[in-house]
Amino acid sequence: MKIDLKLTPQKLQSKTTRVFELAGRKIRAIDAAWDPAKGTPVFTVKGRYTSRGWTEWTQGFQFGMAFLQYDATGEAAFLELGRRKTIALMASHVSHVGVHDHGFNNVSTYGNLRRLQREGRIPANVDEMNFCELALKVSGAVQAARYATTSVKAPWSPVAGAPGVVPGGYVYSFNGPQSLFADTIRSMRSLVVAHQLGHALMGEGDKPINLLHRSIEHAATTARFNVFFGQGRDSYDVRGRVAHESVFNRNDGQFRCPSSQQGYSPFTTWTRGAAWIICGYAEQLEFLDTVPDSALEGVGGRRAVTELFRETACATSDYYIDGYSSRDGVPYWDSCALNTHRLGDFTARAADPFNDHEPVDSSAAAIAAQGFLRLGRWLHRHGRKAAGTRYLQAGLTVANTLFDEPYLSVDPRHQGLLLHSVYHRPNGWDYVPKGRKVPCGESSMWGDYHTMELALLIRRLAEGRYLTFF
Repeated sequence: MKIDLKLTPQKLQSKTTRVFELAGRKIRAIDAAWDPAKGTPVFTVKGRYTSRGWTEWTQGFQFGMAFLQYDATGEAAFLELGRRKTIALMASHVSHVGVHDHGFNNVSTYGNLRRLQREGRIPANVDEMNFCELALKVSGAVQAARYATTSVKAPWSPVAGAPGVVPGGYVYSFNGPQSLFADTIRSMRSLVVAHQLGHALMGEGDKPINLLHRSIEHAATTARFNVFFGQGRDSYDVRGRVAHESVFNRNDGQFRCPSSQQGYSPFTTWTRGAAWIICGYAEQLEFLDTVPDSALEGVGGRRAVTELFRETACATSDYYIDGYSSRDGVPYWDSCALNTHRLGDFTARAADPFNDHEPVDSSAAAIAAQGFLRLGRWLHRHGRKAAGTRYLQAGLTVANTLFDEPYLSVDPRHQGLLLHSVYHRPNGWDYVPKGRKVPCGESSMWGDYHTMELALLIRRLAEGRYLTFF
């Protein structure tokens, strides 16, 4: 990626305004056309949202977009839309024991509604606040209960000389207790919000389970087994590489192998999986600053947790920027898929969503860009200004690309906001337009949501304010 060092949040304000102008039309169009009986809108086909998923993991993005639109514009109709649909349709997600997606669904809806009240963006309402906080408490505990242990007992850190955290367990994916997904790091926000609200998961014998500690343990396990640090772990150990899935033997908790459900292989990087890591660890770093040292003593202490999170976020960010991103900051869907070699040196030029060989994934770019901004700001606040500036400018560079054509959807007939998003390339779920050889021109709920969240974050930065989920 060629990082633009001259960009500022203020310089992107006209583009963020355009994002929200278009987003309002898209949200209204989807709401008018979508029948909830069909399930959840997931991604577009010929510009119309359709439902196809392993689980209903995108509904929170659909209604969360309405809250983000209200936040950006103050249009009350979007606030009421988000409220009405959250009350009517999101309760099942709060108590869903079969998924790893609580951070996506519930923090994007109940969490955003609570945040708007806490920030004074909407009038105080005790009943609504209690409603949201109860939902978030239950969601965090239900997600934390989906838990499997590893055989690891010793502290581990990717940083030489650091005390380390024991990667002793993880919140498992919908594949089953043997499966740890990179994506799930973003659902740790549901655990820490519930912890912040004073909640715990109650286990056998009325034993309280600390939700903050469980989130940190999951993050340590993810870093240890899903992320690579260039330390000779295997023949393909490149610093910052991410495996989508780690597989464990459930008879004894031993790690067996990397795997991938949505990437090309376990030994390449599915770029959206890496983006979840980049954004997820940056957010968790920010949250750590809100808890006292005493709260971290049971998981190795502040230094151990902070250094593990920081190195994981930096390693995966560096590999995105220097390893597989195109020059304009947009990656292809996988760092080295089957036909990637036919693209030549794709890192030396802007991504081409209309090529004949491998699709780009703009949604990975939107997610990662938010992570870069958060990581950069955190590093600045902790005295690492040079590194912080690099990531801040990388985030702005990616946003500058996405908030314009050919990625921003300006066609009023297209329901999506961010074009050239990819869902599941190996399964062949993405639409390939007539005359094309790879998917392009379509949108996804997560891509649209994170484009709006990115635009709102940049707007806040331009105003000297900030945006967090907690």
